[in-house]
Amino acid sequence: MITITIKGLSKEAHQALKKRAATHGRSLNTEAIAVLESSVRSQPVDNEALIQRARQFRNSLKFKVTAADLKHFKGEGRA
Repeated sequence: MITITIKGLSKEAHQALKKRAATHGRSLNTEAIAVLESSVRSQPVDNEALIQRARQFRNSLKFKVTAADLKHFKGEGRA
């Protein structure tokens, strides 16, 4: 097992990590390990595939949203 020390962590980051640990029912140390491991194992996003999936989903909907609809929604504070 390898041990590391994290120096210079801001109070805000520390509090956010503590809150996240509590949400997940983990200790602060276990949460820090989970965050680090998740970060280094992340796969790059295939933007084209993501856009294609979004288009397929949009086309599968039974309704269509127009630019005018979006403008109206934004005016209502819904976007």
